[in-house]
Amino acid sequence: MKKIGLYIHIPFCKSKCPYCDFYSMRSDAIGYDDYTACVLESMESWQDKLNVRADTLYFGGGTPSLIGGKNIALIVRRAKALFGVDGEITVECNPSAIEEGFFETVSKAGVNRISLGMQSAVDSERRKLGRTADRDCILECIKEARNAGIENITLDVMLGVPDQTLESLKETVSFCLESGVPHISAYMLKLEEGTYYYNNAEKLNLPDEDLTADMYSFLSEQLTANGFEHYEISNFAKPGYEGKHNLKYWNCEEYLGIGPSAHSFIGGKRFYYPRDIDSFRLGNAPEADGDGGDEEEYIMLRLRLAEGLIFSSYYEKYQKNLPERIIEKARFFEKQGLMKVTDTSIAFTREGFLLSNTIISELIYV
Repeated sequence: MKKIGLYIHIPFCKSKCPYCDFYSMRSDAIGYDDYTACVLESMESWQDKLNVRADTLYFGGGTPSLIGGKNIALIVRRAKALFGVDGEITVECNPSAIEEGFFETVSKAGVNRISLGMQSAVDSERRKLGRTADRDCILECIKEARNAGIENITLDVMLGVPDQTLESLKETVSFCLESGVPHISAYMLKLEEGTYYYNNAEKLNLPDEDLTADMYSFLSEQLTANGFEHYEISNFAKPGYEGKHNLKYWNCEEYLGIGPSAHSFIGGKRFYYPRDIDSFRLGNAPEADGDGGDEEEYIMLRLRLAEGLIFSSYYEKYQKNLPERIIEKARFFEKQGLMKVTDTSIAFTREGFLLSNTIISELIYV
């Protein structure tokens, strides 16, 4: 039986970050124990319906660490019992929202990967992003996680944030390298509709597109020069530390999402829970979101990976060859230094990653 990924959405935050449009609410919206009970009940209901196994478990949010180590441990142990989870188990953590003994508690339950929302190693930049933890707090979190036996730690970094410069990014990159963590995720700031940043864009001193692109290139160059593999558009890992749960998304594999706003892809169908915690608590069914996993979607997702679209894998999945017109277009972009074309695959170069959305549209739809 092929194993799925399991995602649990924890929709609580101490406060709303000015750039974030993920579904979240203040931490006093509902009791953490009550929400945990709803998650456990939902997991049991889904296993009764699907009878599937899972090999990855990911807690996202919001701020999953807010509900406490005891509740995370309860969910992990129940997921193991119901779905046989036996692989990567990740918890997203805000360094300023971690209780004493948290890492030890979740590690004993089976958590083996931590994602720390650092965003920047420069305290002034982090404060503008709504993050209150300082560098020492982040370092202490890394130390405590390691002391609890969790070595697989990833740091989030944001590019193109207010007042960021190439020099300040160098400070963040140096911090990442000196910390010794084996995984870095780097995202360019996007002004999402409805956020404080979106509504106050004219007040923000944002780097322009060219500078942000230079930051991305610099980050990639420095990390790859120090033993990281740039294995996905926004992700860098030491060998063997690639994010296994997220690889399921990019490989167009199946996953089950539980919690308000969580999305799923099972049996060729996509569905999601509305952004409504009360609806989830009442046990309402998720909403249909159409078919998934067709050729176009697979091409789009696989091209996010550095290894790109492998012809034999495409044939195995769809029982047909990749259309020659797509390969010919890829050769056109290869001449511009944006793609690599071999006898077995097509893939983006580092420069191509920066223009990936535009190029993918050209490959698939034009």
